Amino acid sequence: MPAAWSLHQQLTQDTIDIGDLPLCRVLVIKDANYPWLLLVPRREGAVEVIDLDEVSQAQLMTEVSRVARALKEITKCDKLNIAALGNVVPQLHVHIIARRRNDAAWPRPVWGVVPPLAHDAAEVQNFISAIRRKIWLG
Repeated sequence: MPAAWSLHQQLTQDTIDIGDLPLCRVLVIKDANYPWLLLVPRREGAVEVIDLDEVSQAQLMTEVSRVARALKEITKCDKLNIAALGNVVPQLHVHIIARRRNDAAWPRPVWGVVPPLAHDAAEVQNFISAIRRKIWLG
């Protein structure tokens, strides 16, 4: 991992750190409306998936699958939304969002539908602990 890598300021502000997989930092978005995780490859200058070499691209997909599977098992959601948009934050990051047919935005995308809802401290810590166990972070 290059020493120059750092998490984009907006992502630092909008997330809670869960830990690091071999390639990605795993984060929870600060919005209790949805179980919403973020994977950020720790590669300086990566904006698009194609900015990663092929080995790192394969590792990213492995980590996305691991985290998505864990999120689905924990939340029992109806659908997973997985996307690498980056229109506002240029640093490569992948959203993994557990969706339910009765959530605040269903069936629309989650962005801008309702204001972010603060997490209950105990609930988010329980969620983080469950995710960490499922993705082998502790």
